[in-house]
Amino acid sequence: MNSPKKPASKTASKTKKKYRKTKEELNAEGRERKRQKKHRGNKSGARYQEKSSNSQSGKQNDSLDPRLGSKKPVPLVVDANAVSTRTTPVKEPVAKVKLSPEQELEMLEQDDRLDSLLARLEEGETVTTEEQKYIDTCLDRIDELMSILGIELTDEEEEEDEEKLDDIMRILKSQ
Repeated sequence: MNSPKKPASKTASKTKKKYRKTKEELNAEGRERKRQKKHRGNKSGARYQEKSSNSQSGKQNDSLDPRLGSKKPVPLVVDANAVSTRTTPVKEPVAKVKLSPEQELEMLEQDDRLDSLLARLEEGETVTTEEQKYIDTCLDRIDELMSILGIELTDEEEEEDEEKLDDIMRILKSQ
């Protein structure tokens, strides 16, 4: 084996000698690498140009635009006289039919939702706050309409009780 101090051959030692680059050469190589690195990628505007490989079918792709979005022009300044290209359906305001107090009272008395909620309350069930609010507003409106119409609320049970007492009194007096 060879000793570590002796080279393997004289020709090999001469070719192994490295040439040391100067600072200027290193700087020039660095600048060249940077210039090559800088020019990677597509040219500016290449996205919008027609592709050369599709030269025969270029006429078909003419209508296709690679850009996304709407092609409609957008007005930058809003004019009062400008006609809108967008047609929006105009909702006509619904004119509330003014009901007479009698009609409104009749409608409230025939309200199925109110009847079912009142029935639930009489059975002892609980109702939500929204349902209670609905009941209160309906009953308040009924009271207002009855006062407008001059109708007084009398309990039929009280009248029946009074009639029974009168009947009993008549019977007792006649005996």
